Amino acid sequence: MNIEVISPDTLRFLGKTYRCAIGENGVTDTPQEGAKKTPLGDFPLRECWYRADRIAAPVTTLPLKIIRQEDGWCDAPSHPDYNRHVTLPFAASHERLWRDDHTYDIIVPLGFNDTDIVPGKGSAIFFHLAKPNYSPTLGCIAVSLPDMLKILAKVDKKTVMVIH
Repeated sequence: MNIEVISPDTLRFLGKTYRCAIGENGVTDTPQEGAKKTPLGDFPLRECWYRADRIAAPVTTLPLKIIRQEDGWCDAPSHPDYNRHVTLPFAASHERLWRDDHTYDIIVPLGFNDTDIVPGKGSAIFFHLAKPNYSPTLGCIAVSLPDMLKILAKVDKKTVMVIH
């Protein structure tokens, strides 16, 4: 019951295909911070974060966390919290999870470079919401809100994001 990214604009889950967006520069088996490439491999779904001020809690078996204004994700390779959730304000380079657009209204951190972290290998690789035009991401995988909700309702702790 894996989610498979089968092309730059298509993923498959439980026999259905969904439109998606991936990294601006395609996929890679040698990921690097800032390369705008989606890493190849098999990555577990860690948890589901969502903006409770914008949407209801998604139906899913993944652990749920509410995104707050002070939530961020460290993307500074030299920092000890590299590729981890951080609380803002945060002096090192980071991504804000509380965004003006809707792409992070739901995010699912993937199990990429989060155990035995390699500085500079890449950070903040999420399964999140696509922009209306499905423009490329910085390395994440993105789908529409309706598709995300359908997928989240059927994933379990064994579901893996497989990027071909």
